[in-house]
Amino acid sequence: MIFFVCGVFSPRRSDAAVKDVDLLIVGGQVVTMNGQGVIYPNGYVAIRDDRILEVGDAARLKSRNFRAVSIIRADNKAVLPGLINAHTHIPMTLLRGLGGDVDLQEWLTRYIFPAEAKNVTRDYVIAGTRLGLVGMSRGGTTTYADMYYFEDTIASETKRAGVRAILGETVIDFPAPDNKTWDEAIGFTEKFLRQWKGDSLITPAIAPHAPYTVSTSHLEEARRLAEKYDAPILIHLAEAATETEFIRTKFNTTPALYLESIGLLSSRVLGAHVVHVNDDEIAILKKRDVGIAHCPSSNMKLSSGTAPVTAMLKADLRIGLGTDGAASNNDLNMWEEMDLAAKLHKLVTMNPTVVTAEEALRMATIGSARALHLEKEIGSIEAGKKADIILLDLSAPHLTPMYNLVTHLVYAAKASDVTDTIVNGKVLMRNRRLLTLDQASVMAAARRYQKKVSDSLKSK
Repeated sequence: MIFFVCGVFSPRRSDAAVKDVDLLIVGGQVVTMNGQGVIYPNGYVAIRDDRILEVGDAARLKSRNFRAVSIIRADNKAVLPGLINAHTHIPMTLLRGLGGDVDLQEWLTRYIFPAEAKNVTRDYVIAGTRLGLVGMSRGGTTTYADMYYFEDTIASETKRAGVRAILGETVIDFPAPDNKTWDEAIGFTEKFLRQWKGDSLITPAIAPHAPYTVSTSHLEEARRLAEKYDAPILIHLAEAATETEFIRTKFNTTPALYLESIGLLSSRVLGAHVVHVNDDEIAILKKRDVGIAHCPSSNMKLSSGTAPVTAMLKADLRIGLGTDGAASNNDLNMWEEMDLAAKLHKLVTMNPTVVTAEEALRMATIGSARALHLEKEIGSIEAGKKADIILLDLSAPHLTPMYNLVTHLVYAAKASDVTDTIVNGKVLMRNRRLLTLDQASVMAAARRYQKKVSDSLKSK
């Protein structure tokens, strides 16, 4: 044990006023993302167990009398809450770049669904999850919300890596890699919810794929299961015009109004994309306290449309940022999502004042936490919250000179600038060295699957 007193470690202080902490981050610009937007130009963060004990100006350290097990110096760095990816499909990192430059329906039916049908197994999911976890840990994403198959395996791999996640087992009306019938899928999902409920890192969820791939009765059954286990519901919602047309033809309404009519919309729902909605639907989403995951990269790449984010922000919806899967992005880089979220809406509105850099940064942190209804636990650096924190090197040429930290973080910073990643008080990456994942073996496994997937699509 050691003392930290105003930059000097001292073994001579009296134990009477000692505050024992596990980790002390000292120096650097601490960007809290709290309600007041406080930034400490030279700050500190004290961590005990899995939570933030204190955050403040480093000038106060002399009076705090901390005794820390470990200390991280953050000079010339930014200290931020970990980024929160509100929507992805982590094993799809193994399909990165497959079927580019086509629309959503062709991408799904010609490339993704066939590739998944021929290749997705537990081993595939392990390899893809590990690859995604390497990228997210390196890029400062400390929490992610996922929809895929074999989510119990994803949960085990994610917990082993020390990352936080909301994991939705996908249920869909046609045979899936882990279940061939709806009844099998619901049974598997219920077992998953029971197994992981109450875990410190993993929040299990149910993920009905979309309004156009799950029948009304099955959507209602999914809702009842979520209510039984007090679990989140993750669902694709109003992502593309084809979905809107399908729902209008079948039900004479829109996807959002359809879900409202069957009682699915509630505070437990996280809607991914939510591109094709109008002001009336935004009002309903607000009334039902639904979370929204805005995915600008994926929506742009698949030409799905532009979500009305400026209207959503004005209505104070719970809106965060997601990458979608790496197959439609083609990475899990939340720094790029921030940059695009700010720039895209300036372009489509022809108004440079909308979706400011601060709003984009908020969407990637406390905004995503709000979208997932986890803002009391994560998303900002505040006393009592979970210790999910990242450090970012500010000395790179592309960050020099620096007139405004927040605009640099959104418009200039890169995932590779992240040096340290901490989740639940545990250091997952220190000085750019991963401590819970073996990157070399992960990359080797991913390369083997690249050949397997390519060969499978050549065969009939």
